[in-house]
Amino acid sequence: MDNHDIDLNELMQRESERVEWKQNVASIDDVIKTIVAFSNDYSNLGGGYVVCGAKECKDAQGFPAVCLEGLTANRLKEIEEKTLSDLRQKVDPEIVPTTRILPAEDESKRVLVFVVPSTGYAHCYRSDSHDSSRYYIRVGSNTIEARNGLMRELMVRKRQLEPWDKRACPNATDSAIDVFLLRDYLYKMRLATRETDIRSFISDQIKISDFVPPLCVKPSLVSQMQVRNFAILMFCANPLEFIDGVYTELSIYRGIDRSEPSAERHQITGTIVNQANRIIELLNAEAYVAFDKTDEIPNQNKYPIRALQEAVVNAIVHRDYEMPQPTKITVFEDRIEILSPGRLPYTIDQEKFVQGKAHPHWRNQRLAYFFNKLQLAQAEGQGIPTILRLMKEEGCPSPIFHIEEERVICVLPAHPRHKAIKELHAIEQLVVLGNNDEAFQRLIQLVKTDNYNYRALDLLANVSLILKRERDLYSLFSEIDMQFDRLPPNTILSIAESFSISKDQQITGFSLKLIELAMQSRLEEKQILKAVLNLKKLNQDEEIVKYLDEIFTRQAASAQNSSLLEERGRAHLALAKKCISSAQNPDLHRTMKAKAWEESRRYLNLAENDLNQALNLSSSPIEKDYIKKDIRYMKSLMNQARKPGFSRNR
Repeated sequence: MDNHDIDLNELMQRESERVEWKQNVASIDDVIKTIVAFSNDYSNLGGGYVVCGAKECKDAQGFPAVCLEGLTANRLKEIEEKTLSDLRQKVDPEIVPTTRILPAEDESKRVLVFVVPSTGYAHCYRSDSHDSSRYYIRVGSNTIEARNGLMRELMVRKRQLEPWDKRACPNATDSAIDVFLLRDYLYKMRLATRETDIRSFISDQIKISDFVPPLCVKPSLVSQMQVRNFAILMFCANPLEFIDGVYTELSIYRGIDRSEPSAERHQITGTIVNQANRIIELLNAEAYVAFDKTDEIPNQNKYPIRALQEAVVNAIVHRDYEMPQPTKITVFEDRIEILSPGRLPYTIDQEKFVQGKAHPHWRNQRLAYFFNKLQLAQAEGQGIPTILRLMKEEGCPSPIFHIEEERVICVLPAHPRHKAIKELHAIEQLVVLGNNDEAFQRLIQLVKTDNYNYRALDLLANVSLILKRERDLYSLFSEIDMQFDRLPPNTILSIAESFSISKDQQITGFSLKLIELAMQSRLEEKQILKAVLNLKKLNQDEEIVKYLDEIFTRQAASAQNSSLLEERGRAHLALAKKCISSAQNPDLHRTMKAKAWEESRRYLNLAENDLNQALNLSSSPIEKDYIKKDIRYMKSLMNQARKPGFSRNR
């Protein structure tokens, strides 16, 4: 075999996790542990290399290099023979690596390389210094002993032990499965129909799906079927009866820590689906819409509801159920902490995990499948990326992950502006009590610190209208350089309305610009009416007609809105009245007078059509009375417009 088919410099540059450098080989025991770790291949790297007689160093330019110090012939032979012997006698199953002999810098010495393949077994090593065999794995560039959960996970990966969710649950016979729960969930997941014999699935032979093993298993020495762990969690009414720790604790504190004298606590049991749904229901109350948008997001929530759901489902589905502790969720004033028992699997890079870039890993694959079918979880490991994306889109701080030895905690911080809602509630109370001057001053300060808090802006516009403080409001917006296109259309219209009462042409002109800005959006019918009424206050009758003509053409359903038809009819009446006034002007040229009378009659005909249609469509007696008054006024204008031309001008 070619001894020069391994380039150590290349290995050093590209394969640091797969190479162990042993300069002097002080301990053959360490060499064997590392070979066992490479063979166990916990991280699925494909094996590795143990290089004896070499070390990492730097070349003359400071770049990484390999120093091939080498081993003497006797020492090399001793290491090779002892290592291969112990790998046969003290490792179970035995490991037979390939060896390579490479030249060293000293021509009298050589470098020994053990080329270790990955195998399909979990190998253990019983050294002279230990009474029992031990398993070793490779984590990064270190060889460590696989204990507890790591050893179980290694066994699962090597298929020497089934994953926990597939194992039989001790003392749980087939009677532990609730047939009604099983039926309901299978219907929801579309894995069964009304004609399906649901009881047939309570079996050690029949699968619910190609992706799920039978719900039960029948051990060879046991006469009765046992239920698998995943089936207990999903389809047993009280899984806590068979598996310790299968419940969720939810605590709600109204402060920022646990020092509060009282808290709201819930212990939620039942199937893990029931637990997830109940927790999400309780947490939805914490995700209320608190503020206006600062970008194109329609609403600003304290927490994104979907992010809360993903975090809860991740904690329940991917937790370690071999640990008897419950899932814990704690709500504080400024954050929600979600604790999932069990460490993060070693194969997942922690840095990539917190960035949402780690490869998918399912501790409980069957549970992940069911939650995905129930549309409670994302597929293909998208939970963490989804949480990160939604928190960013909502304007909330990034989630914080505390990755500890026996638990993973996800902290979702509240939107940083959520504290302003308390101040807003206090101001609303002032308005209710009639303290509008104080409310106005506090709203000014709130908007200065939170320019795009649309609830504060709506209230400020309303109070300004009551106090007739439109000039102060105009000065505020000039000071903070408000970008109105970032506000919801309804808020823009409220501000425009507060300006429309002004006699200052600069301010009323600004009000008109705001209305036009709002009208560029696709408004709801109530907002359309609000825009029209604002235009009406500014005597923009032609703009009203033009805008409603466009709306009725673009949104056919709006043409059946009696209030909008009435307002267009009134705008036509106002334009007709202006034409009649022009026609009655003795200084106007005869030709223009004739045109004015003609236009007045055209507008009156349009008004008649709108008002009659509005009267037929209206279901409100009060609105009908107003429309009838408009019609009577319209008829009086029609009488004026019908007068003979000569009698009009004499």
